[in-house]
Amino acid sequence: MAADIPPRTTASRATDRPGDPSPFALGLLLRRAHWRAAAGLGEALRPLGIELRHFAVLIELVNHGPTVQRDLVTATGSDKAGIMRIVDDLERKGLAVRKAVAGDRRVRAVQITPQGLELFDAAHAAAEPVAERLVAGLGRGEAERLTDLLTRFAHPADGEA
Repeated sequence: MAADIPPRTTASRATDRPGDPSPFALGLLLRRAHWRAAAGLGEALRPLGIELRHFAVLIELVNHGPTVQRDLVTATGSDKAGIMRIVDDLERKGLAVRKAVAGDRRVRAVQITPQGLELFDAAHAAAEPVAERLVAGLGRGEAERLTDLLTRFAHPADGEA
């Protein structure tokens, strides 16, 4: 049995520690940063009666106006069933409505309601102290630099992957 185990190499094992040369290190650090931010922002949203998944859809609706559910799937990284549940939740809470799309009886666009816009603004106010805490350990200009780098990473130019 021991002969079936590949020999150990001296190559770095994937971690998320500073200076890790592993090809997985960046992904692991981004995942840890996401967990930290999501936990704090989720706590800020909880008193408002929504979760980050709901807020992700509200962001798309505010930024792009009425949006068909298939486009919400793509924009949020969700799946069809997940978006259906999220939109159902938003409708139950009065934060969004489904409206018929002209020319296609089968397709519905999701639209934010005035109550949804109010909650959207309240969520931003609730999230400000969390966002400040997330970057509190960074030096002058580093939060802006981090935002710039992550924006370029998340939205590469010229369709780069």
